[in-house]
Amino acid sequence: MNNVYSVGQVNAHIRGIFEQDFALRRISVKGEISNCTYHRSGHIYFTLKDETSQLSSVMFAGDRRTGLGFAMKNGDKVVVTGSVEVYIRDGKYQLYAKKIELQGAGLLYERFLALKRELEEMGMFAPEYKQPIPQYVKRLGIVTAPTGAAVRDIQNISLRRNPYIQLILYPALVQGEGAAPSIVRGIETLDAAGVDCIIVGRGGGSIEDLWAFNEEAVARAIFDCRTPVISAVGHETDTTIADFVADLRAPTPSAAAELAVCDIREILKRYDICQERFSRGMTTALEYSEWKYKTRMEKIRSLRPSNQIREKRLRLDAMEDRLRERSGRILDENRHRWNTLLSSIREGQRRKLEQEKHRLEILIGRVEGASPVRKLSQGFSYVETEAGRNISSVSTVNVGDRLQIQVTDGTIRTEITGIEKKERVTGG
Repeated sequence: MNNVYSVGQVNAHIRGIFEQDFALRRISVKGEISNCTYHRSGHIYFTLKDETSQLSSVMFAGDRRTGLGFAMKNGDKVVVTGSVEVYIRDGKYQLYAKKIELQGAGLLYERFLALKRELEEMGMFAPEYKQPIPQYVKRLGIVTAPTGAAVRDIQNISLRRNPYIQLILYPALVQGEGAAPSIVRGIETLDAAGVDCIIVGRGGGSIEDLWAFNEEAVARAIFDCRTPVISAVGHETDTTIADFVADLRAPTPSAAAELAVCDIREILKRYDICQERFSRGMTTALEYSEWKYKTRMEKIRSLRPSNQIREKRLRLDAMEDRLRERSGRILDENRHRWNTLLSSIREGQRRKLEQEKHRLEILIGRVEGASPVRKLSQGFSYVETEAGRNISSVSTVNVGDRLQIQVTDGTIRTEITGIEKKERVTGG
């Protein structure tokens, strides 16, 4: 019985055959792109076909960065360089692309890359040499073919955005023999004319159609131009040397017009906003000035002599009222204190009088108790000399002296006829 192989073994054997074939390990195949799919992983899956057959193909993301210089799409005529290998899992062979070029454009593309590297090394793409596009362009220069969609698009969009702009067209050749010198003359002429900005461009096409904008002469004319230049060559996916040298790249001529020409409606809208803000600010300023004027006038009026006198008089009246009120309060307080003091003095005097009266009564009692008159009324008498001197001892009188004896109801005059002295008896 013959040997039996698995499917994987068969596919692996076929892959080995493909790998041993030197022609399939590096091969260039031309054809038309169809079923082009950009996977989110970065890989591109497509079919390369001609009028007789088709070949499944793939370009991995790592090869895409170095081997594909344009946005590939269905219908492109290309030359794909790579290897044909077997995909064991599906049992299918496919072309693994390493490099993809537009058909017929391979040499031109190589020239494009070489010139790009050279100019880049010279610094012509450096950002520090880029000039800013004026915000308000009044005179716009255009270097393009006088017929075609590009000039119509620029004209329509420019006039729609700003009907007062001046458009100056230099009708240049943009394709074929003599196109590059024509574009250079257009840039130099408009630069000398003193326009505010220059748009250099044309509509889309193949790399051959756009090649004039890849010429070094055009690149140097744009770099040396004193007027800011906007490059607008082809469609959004097309890239030329002019795009790298220009001060600004626009994806399309229409976009270039939008970038160069300001929209007057936006200007008018900003003007209205600024006018409203100015009016609001002026109203606020006037109101503030009026308030300051009134405040200062009030201050001036308050500083007039008559106002000062009136104010001083009012203050004086207020002070007088406060003084009167305070004086009345002080008088009331002093009156109260005086009355309290008088009451206290009176009370003290009354107590003093009562004390003195009491003492007087005691003294009167004592006096009355010792009074001769009282003693006389009790049967006693009082003896004195004619001179009125009291006789208290027999030693003070002599026989023959005349005496006066006072009794209750009168005086008795007598004469001493004899003296008899008694001895005082002391306790003992």
